[in-house]
Amino acid sequence: MLFADIRGSTTIAEHMEPSAYAALLNRFYRVASEVLVRHDAIVDKLIGDEVMALFIPGVCGAGYKRLAAEAAVALLGAVGYRSGAKVWMPVGAAVNSGVSYVGNVGGEGTTDFTAVGDTVNAASRLASAAGAGEVLLGEAVFEAVADEFPAQESRTMHLRGRDVPLPVRVLRRPGATAPSK
Repeated sequence: MLFADIRGSTTIAEHMEPSAYAALLNRFYRVASEVLVRHDAIVDKLIGDEVMALFIPGVCGAGYKRLAAEAAVALLGAVGYRSGAKVWMPVGAAVNSGVSYVGNVGGEGTTDFTAVGDTVNAASRLASAAGAGEVLLGEAVFEAVADEFPAQESRTMHLRGRDVPLPVRVLRRPGATAPSK
């Protein structure tokens, strides 16, 4: 499960014409979708200023956690978080893994294919807590990429609505800013 969220989108929108803001969001959605699909993701939703993507083992194979983490890093690179690039969209992301219900939800006449459960909720909350240029990885995801991203900062996140804190690792890209406390 991957969520990528635009940081400061309310402020960005406040200083733009609605059509210009929509064009900027559409650029972000296009870039995010291209990166995610290239990493075998199912782009589940475009939610306001956020993208939600699924990395399902039956689709992605046994390396789904690595693909999800690499997709998050690639997405941040695509919006400018790489050496020498200009960041054109401030984005934070999170990747979490675990058991979720994946399928149709809804009622009569309106259904949606999605994923739901604690893993999804935690990933969404983590993305909201990520600073611009940061990827927060659940520990199980980090274990799958520890060889590629050694010695990453660890945090214990107390997420709204969850009783149990969640340990995460932080991947910070060039040009990233730590979240304000």
